[in-house]
Amino acid sequence: MSSRGLSLVGVLALSVGLAAGCGTGSGTGDGAAGAPAAVFPTDARPTSIQLVANPSPVLDVVMRDLDGRTFSTDDLRGKVTLVNFWATWCGPCRTEIPDLIKLQDQYPDHLQVIGVSTDEGPQQLVEDFVTEYGINYPIVMATPELNRAFPGVMALPTSFMIDAEGRVVQTHVGLINPGVLEQETRFLAALDPSITVDLVDEDPHGRLVNAAHATEIPGLDLSVLTVEQRVTALQRLNEEGCSCGCGLTLAQCRINDSSCGFSLPLAEQVVAEIVGAG
Repeated sequence: MSSRGLSLVGVLALSVGLAAGCGTGSGTGDGAAGAPAAVFPTDARPTSIQLVANPSPVLDVVMRDLDGRTFSTDDLRGKVTLVNFWATWCGPCRTEIPDLIKLQDQYPDHLQVIGVSTDEGPQQLVEDFVTEYGINYPIVMATPELNRAFPGVMALPTSFMIDAEGRVVQTHVGLINPGVLEQETRFLAALDPSITVDLVDEDPHGRLVNAAHATEIPGLDLSVLTVEQRVTALQRLNEEGCSCGCGLTLAQCRINDSSCGFSLPLAEQVVAEIVGAG
């Protein structure tokens, strides 16, 4: 994203209206007085955050969690919502889940985390994972409707920060400092008037960074693989390096530079080896 260098004053002038229960989004003495204590230390929480200048509303979509309860994105209005796309096989996802649990536990009245599992195996696998990790927020399985509501998820984890009015104000690809997520939550929920905001343009050409695990590889057809083979292929493609000298994994190189003449043959070789192994 490219910063426009706007301070919080600029945010107010443009009437972004991001904070729940506070039209200016700057927080108030009353709003901050009863705010929960921050989870993460001061040095992990930036004093300034970036939010999209012209946020888009989320399409209304119905979800069903692992316990069979249904709710829609419209039902979440009034709270800050973090929609986190993840998978049980994704290492960075497993790393950040304990932090999401902490945030949900600390801000139950202001934040709702929703985990969207992209696992293609049996739902029981996800249910066992949720139990093992003690996840305290709803988990839903990815559907075509959810994918349309949150387009462009090419890597895991990908998290969408949604304001109380149902607009996507930030998208994070990869493993993000949880202090950033906390500051975004505290600002959007009017819990900390000291946080300043820079408005930024949404970047339609996102790069694969921050320990993200790609789920779609440009130029590579993974539809011929079984579910198990696909998981193995994605793990290898997200771990094995490209030999072009970029210093990236094969998956990162394919997404960041689809014209690379090294990454595609190497990626195709990985897939062929997995298919050949049966």
